[in-house]
Amino acid sequence: MAAIEAEGLVKIYGGSKKSKEVRALDGVDLAVPEGTILGLLGPNGAGKTTAVRVLTTLLKPDAGTASVLGLDVVHKATAVRRLIGLSGQYAAVDENLTGRENLVMVGRLYHMGKATAEQRAGELLEEFALTDAADRPSKTYSGGMRRRLDLAAALVVKPPVIFLDEPTTGLDPRTRIAMWDVIAGLVKGGTTLLLTTQYLEEADRLADSIVVVDHGKVIARGTADELKAQIGGERLQIVVSDADRLAEAAELLGRMGTGEARVHQQSREILVPVAGGAQLLVEAIRQLDGVGIKIDDVALRRPTLDDVFMQLTGRPAEEESDAASDEGLEREEAAR
Repeated sequence: MAAIEAEGLVKIYGGSKKSKEVRALDGVDLAVPEGTILGLLGPNGAGKTTAVRVLTTLLKPDAGTASVLGLDVVHKATAVRRLIGLSGQYAAVDENLTGRENLVMVGRLYHMGKATAEQRAGELLEEFALTDAADRPSKTYSGGMRRRLDLAAALVVKPPVIFLDEPTTGLDPRTRIAMWDVIAGLVKGGTTLLLTTQYLEEADRLADSIVVVDHGKVIARGTADELKAQIGGERLQIVVSDADRLAEAAELLGRMGTGEARVHQQSREILVPVAGGAQLLVEAIRQLDGVGIKIDDVALRRPTLDDVFMQLTGRPAEEESDAASDEGLEREEAAR
């Protein structure tokens, strides 16, 4: 049984005289088996947050159906809310309450007894390394601490299904890795999780399966390995010493590759899909040396999810979409 299912989800914003119609979701299908993690990937404005808000009963779809543990998210919204946890892109904590008080309040809102809510708050504060700050107002917390508190709040009632909308955005690498460990632990305990993210490494490490969305449509689905296999081959990665010769190096390497060279100006890096393995690597170094282009680093590697994303969408995952963001669309719709 799929714990989370969606079929043909459509959500439309705009369409008034002042704004054109935008399909934030345009026929999205999803299925997340119990006890697994689905990674929902896409650039800003792709529809990820809109999908989460529909699945968590915060928005009604204009077409299609969705269910959580067999309960329709529109017709059984109240029952669905009792079974899910949600951590959004921005920490939803009361800044005037302490960390402990925030968690106890959530427990009480779910009709926990006071003693039970306090016990559960203590467990979560320890699990998320917030014990030392438990009795400080949360407005004194760092951004990473607020994110951890927000995720803890989503787990107060130990929901069987959790939605995490870009849960590690803005966290430092050490805190992000710690959050990954917590998320992996939840699934080991039987929790089903839908995770939206722009960090491809995050999806690669955590997700059992991945769905890529762009402009409201599903454009690819599969495991990380299946998606990487779709584009095949190896990638020649070279860092040029002199930024002024980056374009020249890219043109030379592009003639040796099996596809278009990608150039990163800031890092002076060139990435080219190739076939030929170590022999081609040697030839690339020889040709660059022949025209006097010095290199700082060179490597031959397998495709990554970033390569998959570039091929599917034509832009990196972290790049801002030309479409308006989900939140901007919702504000526009509310204004109408």
